[in-house]
This record gives sequence, C-alpha cells and structure tokens, in this order.
Amino acid sequence: MATYKNNSPYRNTNQNSMYLELLKIRAVPASADDILYTIEPHYNNRPDLLAFDLYEDPKLWWVFVQRNMSVIKDPIYDFEAGKQIYIPKLSNLKQFLGI
Repeated sequence: MATYKNNSPYRNTNQNSMYLELLKIRAVPASADDILYTIEPHYNNRPDLLAFDLYEDPKLWWVFVQRNMSVIKDPIYDFEAGKQIYIPKLSNLKQFLGI
C-alpha cells in the first residue's frame, strides 16, 4: 500500500489494498499573517504555476483551494484572474504540513 507524501492532498485519506477510501479533506487553517492576493492573468486556471512560484512545489496547488473554500469551488476553472484569495506563508505551510 502506497503512502502519500506530506505535500499531497491525499495524505490523510485512508487506503485499502486496492484504492483510496473517501477523501479526508486537509483543511488549511487561516492565519493572521496570510496574504490577500489578487490572481494575476498569467495564473488564470493554473494554480500549479502559482504554487511553484511561491513555494517551489507545483504539487501544493491544492493549498489555495483548501484555504479559500468559500471562493474557489472548482480548483482549476474558479482560479481566475482578478479573484482575491488568501495565501498562506511558506513558513506556516511547512509547519502545518510537516514539509
């Protein structure tokens, strides 16, 4: 049975010998020092690019969705230029995810 890395959204989801169980969402807690960010046009529908530029890890794209669940419903198509989202600082994210 595979174990997912700390940067994976599936880290807390149980697995059996053949498949993943129901997804256990990894909530990203709000912090007073989160940054309010307006998505720029070159990141339109590309949370992976923003994750790479901010965290040097495109696999952390899901953090934006989990931190902004009231704003982003679809992780790709709701990630639109001009939309304002909160972005966790890398130091907080490292502590929370254990990376």
